[in-house]
Amino acid sequence: MKYNFSPAKNPRVLIIQKVYGQLINNDQKIIFEKHRFKKFIKDVVTGTIERLEIINEEIKIIEENFNLKNLDNIFMVIIQCAVFEFMYKPNLSKKIIIKEYLNVSNFFLNNSQTKYLNAILDSLSKTLSK
Repeated sequence: MKYNFSPAKNPRVLIIQKVYGQLINNDQKIIFEKHRFKKFIKDVVTGTIERLEIINEEIKIIEENFNLKNLDNIFMVIIQCAVFEFMYKPNLSKKIIIKEYLNVSNFFLNNSQTKYLNAILDSLSKTLSK
């Protein structure tokens, strides 16, 4: 899916920003602005936050293959949001989910981190498909 608007309006950029913001300041109320994908954004943000414990348990499965302990918080938020979609949005292709998160990761991460993210998401998508 190609978006014809700025990265700041990309649904997954907004998802990552809102989940990250909530993890930094969990007293803050999440506001969902008018957006053509508002329902999707709200589902993924609230679902990721509500199921963070379950999501993190799934992520632990691949820890022996990847060093996740020293990753930036934003990097982990991207992984957590993608895992939420893998697990709870079965109508979306895992390849599309990976592609979308890789596209928006450039907004938050450097190129070498994006390549590492690709490997992690690919591994998680395969693990969660079993």
